[in-house]
Amino acid sequence: MGIAVLAMKASVIEMFLVLLLIGTSGSKEVTKKSKKPKFSVPQINCDVKAGKIINPEFIAKCPAGCQDPKYHVYGTDIYASYSSVCGAAVHSGVIDNSGGKILVRKVAGQSGYKGSYSNGIRSLSLPRWRESFIISEGKQKRGMTYPSTLEYSSPRSSVVAKTDETTKPYQKSEILVSTTPLPTMTIRVPATTPAEAVSTSPNPWTPLDTTTMSTSTITVRLQPAGHRIRDMGFRSTAAYAGNRSITRAHPARETGFWKPGLALLDAGARPNEELKMKSVEPASKGDPNCKVDLSFLIDGSWSIGKRRFRIQKQFLKDISQALDMGPAGPLLGIVQYGNDPSMEFNLKTHVDSKDLKAAIEKISQKGGLSNVGRALSFVTKNFFSNANGNRGGAPNVAIVMVDGWPTDKVEEASRLARESGINIFFITIEGAVENEKQNVIEPNFVNKAVCRQNGFYSFNVPSWFSLHKIVQPLVKRVCDTNRLACSKTCLNSADVGFVIDGSSSVGTGNFRTLLQFVANLSKEFEISDTDTRIGAVQYTYEQRLEFGFDKYGTKQDLLNAIKRVNYWSGGTSTGAAISYALEHLFGKSKTNKRKLMVLITDGRSYDDVRVPAMAAHQNGVITYSIGIAWAAQDELEVIATHPTKDHSFFVDEFDDLYKVVPKIIQNICTEFNSQPRN
Repeated sequence: MGIAVLAMKASVIEMFLVLLLIGTSGSKEVTKKSKKPKFSVPQINCDVKAGKIINPEFIAKCPAGCQDPKYHVYGTDIYASYSSVCGAAVHSGVIDNSGGKILVRKVAGQSGYKGSYSNGIRSLSLPRWRESFIISEGKQKRGMTYPSTLEYSSPRSSVVAKTDETTKPYQKSEILVSTTPLPTMTIRVPATTPAEAVSTSPNPWTPLDTTTMSTSTITVRLQPAGHRIRDMGFRSTAAYAGNRSITRAHPARETGFWKPGLALLDAGARPNEELKMKSVEPASKGDPNCKVDLSFLIDGSWSIGKRRFRIQKQFLKDISQALDMGPAGPLLGIVQYGNDPSMEFNLKTHVDSKDLKAAIEKISQKGGLSNVGRALSFVTKNFFSNANGNRGGAPNVAIVMVDGWPTDKVEEASRLARESGINIFFITIEGAVENEKQNVIEPNFVNKAVCRQNGFYSFNVPSWFSLHKIVQPLVKRVCDTNRLACSKTCLNSADVGFVIDGSSSVGTGNFRTLLQFVANLSKEFEISDTDTRIGAVQYTYEQRLEFGFDKYGTKQDLLNAIKRVNYWSGGTSTGAAISYALEHLFGKSKTNKRKLMVLITDGRSYDDVRVPAMAAHQNGVITYSIGIAWAAQDELEVIATHPTKDHSFFVDEFDDLYKVVPKIIQNICTEFNSQPRN
């Protein structure tokens, strides 16, 4: 009996252990089943636009190489959904050209999108768009769930991008053609993949219907690498690796049917449906942040050779592509020089990059010497004119390309160009080596020519074959309009003549205060031989030229000269002083300078001011009259240019003169900005 009891106990213990093991195993299985799956990041291609993705918020991985300008981006910080997602991510600085993970969130459409240059990408401006998006680092937010697959909008059905797959729904392509018989390859395409094929039927519009078959068989001819012909009725690319190939075709632009953004042979779409839903890329009016008038002076001399001349033309086409050209942005014209310069086309001939690139391709080489100085003189006198499309308010920029060195002198021609408000850049390719420097006509010609000798306006390229490397740096500098120091402004383009009352009523102490006013006003201008120049006349009964416009070329030298002016003392013949200043001061003013006279007096004139003042106005001298204490208001108004309220000022005390300096400068600049420039 004891044995039976022991056996029963052993059996109970065994059953208990079995139940315990089963319970533990079940618990582990439950734990395993309830474990949260790891999030997988879907990949997208550089050409995928945000508007094609249905998901309102998602994390995605961008590949390398999305900095290419062919991936258009619209806006800054907030981007139009017509933009390349990955291109916008590079522009925003969230990733670089090597790719990476990003977080995309859709937001409402904006009334306008502002283009800008950032991180190697020039985004475009757009008036308005229906939907926007913003980019941030590709990190999951706590409590948020992100899709592992992305849904794409499609004419007939939803296209899903799965994790670790790449899709190329918008890839543009080119056709590769061979004149020799080529092998064929048969490719099996799953029905879930939108297939696009080169049609061999008489009607190239007939789409491949993959909606009713599990797999499709397509026969394409593989093309040997490097064989291309561009004047064909179709554009396509055959890309193959291993046993996979995707081929797509579009009727060429010349047929009149194809537009950017339109895929004619997407799976399941009929031609008439596609034409109804085509999306034409919005035409850009140009980047308003880069509104400049550009003149390229290209080297057509025999020294460059035909091959390098083609490289030069390709460089110009790359520049036109990198610039967001248009009426509200940059415009570009080209002058080719050899023995003599000639205008290939002006600023208003081509207002978009596509037309400009076609025109550049047609330029033929002139030949001759490299007479850069003569070309710069031609540009100064002829290029930047209203008839040639100069817009006045846009800075003028001349970019000179020279192979080696010029065959004439450039210093004087460059000085006149700078004085006309032209910002000169120099690109020197394959410059003179040590044993060639003896052949250079004008040593250090680059520094003598450019707008400023600070490195900003010059590029030294060691080889024509590395010219492409400076495309983006050049565009960035040209579009940085705040640094275009030679552009005409209200502060750098005038000859300013002070006519100073030195009569006995002023007194020595007040005369020092008056000179401080002259110094304060002068400090506001950019002083140099080619910028604003300052001259001064002191008068009593008589007149004295204290210094002329050509005397002092730096601001410090000028301010020191003002301090050294000695008080004269005497009567007050203001009319005679105006006549004297017109002859001895403004008579030596440069023709391309605005002439500003600032007359300061503390009393009524002993002689008539009306005739001299009228002579000043008729000679184009803009006159500002500053009256102090006992100055006659009626005389101040006669002297001042109309409207007198903007050109005549009065203060009760000499110590109050400093108060009118900001208002005078403001009025000078307001008047300047309201007038056509250059």
